[in-house]
Amino acid sequence: MGVSRDTFYRYRELVDEGGVDALINRSRRAPNLKNRTDEATEQAVVDYAVAFPAHGQHRTSNKLRKQGVFISGSGVRSVWLRHNLENFKKRLKALEEKVARDGIELTDSQIAALERKASDDEACGEIETAHPGYLGSQDTFYVGNLKGVA
Repeated sequence: MGVSRDTFYRYRELVDEGGVDALINRSRRAPNLKNRTDEATEQAVVDYAVAFPAHGQHRTSNKLRKQGVFISGSGVRSVWLRHNLENFKKRLKALEEKVARDGIELTDSQIAALERKASDDEACGEIETAHPGYLGSQDTFYVGNLKGVA
């Protein structure tokens, strides 16, 4: 066969567990988990992001430090990236999903954040009209006098 007995049994175990795809998609590199935060810290960051979606990464880091969870601002951002919470709108979306799923009551800060998002979406420049061409606009910026015009 051309392979050692140890390798054969390792491959056979992989095929038994996950089929032939387990052999194909297997990385030979050992996972590097030394720069990863532990699960308790990561869960605390995710819970805080949903509870206070308007807070940024450094404010989140400072507030968590007061609660005894020590993580840097860039560490908070890394956790948010892994959980798809990296910006304000995505954190609000996660909050809305949690409210729909669990039926929790919103705090004042969460309500304010949702209202802020609604006002941002509203001021996007969309105008409702009856049909195209119904509304016109003209810029009347005054620069100075034109020669020959009174």
